Amino acid sequence: MQIDDQSLSKLALSVDDLTVAYHEKPAIWDIDLDVPAGVLMAIVGPNGAGKSTLIKAVLNLIPRAAGTVSFYGEPYERARSLVGYVPQRGSVDWDFPTSVLDVVTMGLYGKLGWFRRPGKTERALALAALEQVGLVDFAERQISQLSGGQQQRTFLARALVQDAQIYFMDEPFAAVDAVTENAIVNILRQLNQRGKTVLVVHHDLQTVEEYFDWVTLLNVEVIASGPTLETFTLANLQKTYGGRVSSLHGGQLLAASAQ
Repeated sequence: MQIDDQSLSKLALSVDDLTVAYHEKPAIWDIDLDVPAGVLMAIVGPNGAGKSTLIKAVLNLIPRAAGTVSFYGEPYERARSLVGYVPQRGSVDWDFPTSVLDVVTMGLYGKLGWFRRPGKTERALALAALEQVGLVDFAERQISQLSGGQQQRTFLARALVQDAQIYFMDEPFAAVDAVTENAIVNILRQLNQRGKTVLVVHHDLQTVEEYFDWVTLLNVEVIASGPTLETFTLANLQKTYGGRVSSLHGGQLLAASAQ
């Protein structure tokens, strides 16, 4: 799909009446969500709130019981080339025998097609993405030899090489060290400065205001969604976490249960 200035001016993501159920129990219920183009958005809520389910349903990775989704006004099937996805690190078989460079190059298969082999151009793009995440020296290393933070950065590079317009990242900060977290934050900000839209499943309430300019609070249903300064309030957090958030002071969360 070719994207023009008029398309980019539309909502990056529009979700209407989206419901997903497991064994007849709703995992997310009647979700209405509009995400403007160019925002850096956290999806926040307690465990079991449906954060990962929301992303997977939006990307057609799991069945929907009801609802519609569009990207820049188009269904996913027509907008697939505009979308990048970084899944949870724990969902991947890191013992699979392949190199870091091969994993990143896989991000180009959507544009190449499965029957055209990557060439020098694709290798250069993959190496540039690895340079961006600080892993170019690990290009030929087997993925099983990477640390958790390096694995996460590999997946981030695979998404970056797609040069998407909207990125979905499922817990990219989970179980990474401070160096990797800072590297990921810098990448997110660079994407944001280039006008990309980034949606991140995020658990650390302490860093929401620092990292994100937009936030969606979710607990099976959308509790609130909007600019962080307006939406990330004590009242909305208490609704989201069932009253387990005790206080906000000077924009900093003093005590909360994010689990």
